[in-house]
Amino acid sequence: MPRFRPLSRVFPGLVLGLFLLGPAAVRAQVLDDSTKVLYGAKTTRIIREEDILREQYEGRLIDTTLTNQMQARYWFHDSTFQQDLGNVGTASRHLLWQPNLALGARFGRNAFDKYVRNSATIPYYDTRSPYTFFRFIQSGAGEQVFELSYTRSIGKNTNIGLAYERFASNKALQTNGREGLAEHSNVLLFARFQSNNDRYHGLFNVSTARHRAAEQGGIRYQPADTIGGLRTRNLFDYALERVNLTQALNVDDRDEVRLVQTYRLLGRGLTAYHIVDWKRQFNKYSDERLITDPFTNRLQFYPRALLSPTLTNDRAEYRQWENTIGVMGHTPAVEYRLYGRYRDAKLSARSYYETAGVGQIRPTLPTAPQYGQVFLGGTAGFRYRSLVAIETAGEILAVQTVPEGKGLSEYWVRASARLGPLSGEFLSSSYAPTLTQQQFSGNHYRWDYTGESTKFRNTLVNQITGRISQKLGRQYVELSGSVVNINDLVYYKQDSSSAEKGVEVFFKTEGRPAQLPTAKTLLIGALRHRFNVGRFFFDNQATGTIGGDGQGLRIPGLVANGKVYYQNYLFKKALFGQIGAEVYYQSGFKPYDYSPSTQQFYLQDRFTARNYSVADVFVITDIKTVSVFLKVAYVNQGLYDFGNGYFASPLYTGLPRRFQLGIKWQFFD
Repeated sequence: MPRFRPLSRVFPGLVLGLFLLGPAAVRAQVLDDSTKVLYGAKTTRIIREEDILREQYEGRLIDTTLTNQMQARYWFHDSTFQQDLGNVGTASRHLLWQPNLALGARFGRNAFDKYVRNSATIPYYDTRSPYTFFRFIQSGAGEQVFELSYTRSIGKNTNIGLAYERFASNKALQTNGREGLAEHSNVLLFARFQSNNDRYHGLFNVSTARHRAAEQGGIRYQPADTIGGLRTRNLFDYALERVNLTQALNVDDRDEVRLVQTYRLLGRGLTAYHIVDWKRQFNKYSDERLITDPFTNRLQFYPRALLSPTLTNDRAEYRQWENTIGVMGHTPAVEYRLYGRYRDAKLSARSYYETAGVGQIRPTLPTAPQYGQVFLGGTAGFRYRSLVAIETAGEILAVQTVPEGKGLSEYWVRASARLGPLSGEFLSSSYAPTLTQQQFSGNHYRWDYTGESTKFRNTLVNQITGRISQKLGRQYVELSGSVVNINDLVYYKQDSSSAEKGVEVFFKTEGRPAQLPTAKTLLIGALRHRFNVGRFFFDNQATGTIGGDGQGLRIPGLVANGKVYYQNYLFKKALFGQIGAEVYYQSGFKPYDYSPSTQQFYLQDRFTARNYSVADVFVITDIKTVSVFLKVAYVNQGLYDFGNGYFASPLYTGLPRRFQLGIKWQFFD
């Protein structure tokens, strides 16, 4: 297993260069006659792409609160509840229902999306002084988060910045010492420009991310663990547990360049805009030690070996270029946006192939699929003060060329209305399966659903949501309910041995795509309640789902999170602090299993994860621009009667009790 390189060896010049900017930043601070620093959080604004496309250029104040700093969900770029493999940097997927609004060609390798920046949502800045952001989190179990960014204005109209981040973790299963499990690094260069007359605005960023995750394949349980059925309570010895894979590695490399430009033609009533976006995603799965069972003469862990019986090296690369042109307008009451977007996408795949002991890397897909697609879309909204709001939005795949001929039409449309605290929304979408669901070829799996007789139908989703949100004094309540109808869902299925679309299958088919022949209906209710009693603050939320079991989907019936903390000033308001506890609860269900060679989560019926709760206690302090927290995570470990831990995924245990230390430091001069 290759060892991950430490931060100092990956980008030594970058880290050193950013710190060398510190003295220049200090010299740049401006003092008034009373020697007080003029620059700070109120003179540093964040501007995002969505603000530019709504012609809102004033920006937002940066976040200096203590809220969520110690919560692990907010350490990465997707803060939704996720099912992962129990550690930082491992593959993950959304735990609760999420509608899909991405149309057309899509790679479909999303297991590591949680850790990757979205170039369309990164922050740009409007600063009157250099601004530096530093964050570092470390735990006794090896979890690590590091982030350093620096931005400054050049003249009145230009702002540039550079950011680096690193996420890492150590193995918790079958490990000797501090062996690396996963490492993610990202370098981001960004810039913002506006003309003197404020008619032109430009945003530009270049992002490059490198992700490495050692795949362990879950716990390899022993005969003593299966007496009278699998005894999961015996599988919480962590470092002493054996795993299925010891030489497997997943690589996910991503690069993206994005440019956004707007030019005001007729005041705020008519503005033209243009977006160019190029991205590349490269995935490689390798296992240098394939083991054959001497008694059955079959591979351990994998269903079979198609190309090489000794090692696996599967590679896939997806490249996409998009060009969007549109117009928009904005007034205090009305806003609109119309656009057309052209996408050019290409997928290629290669694998290690061995014949008579001689191996070589060669293409595995019959063709390298290339797609040309045209999308048309827009939004329109009306607002009357803060009381009434009506908005519609939609997009359609209007023209496309695919290798197999004309594809099925795809679209999404959304309409919402709000009257005071009440709001409602209707969403309808029709989308094709991902490119990976349609076609895959590697050493352990192969499928092709692109032919006329085997092609999957589009998935159709209709969703209606009602919501009420109201603040009453110190109480804030948000209650929502949704009805979701899903037709022709494409998913990765559990094991079966039956004919598939007229093609007889004589091997294990778990982890292969399938289409649900019947409709699926979900009833979803969500509640959020925040309030305080004096200096005690409470923040509770819960989501219940009915219909999230059975074929096609696996969603826990209840997912809840509650937090209570006490906050106050100390030492004549020189220090501000919080002390509190947080509890996460998840009801029992049959979670998705994970196939590392395809980077996909699939249904399984062999393993049931019991309901569990994870409690954390924390203390956090804030001194001017520095905040520090100390947390004991999973403080309730061992208090249950069914084991010394919990399972995040089948045969993947969550991390045990541990200390976590975090520091956040912001410099405004």
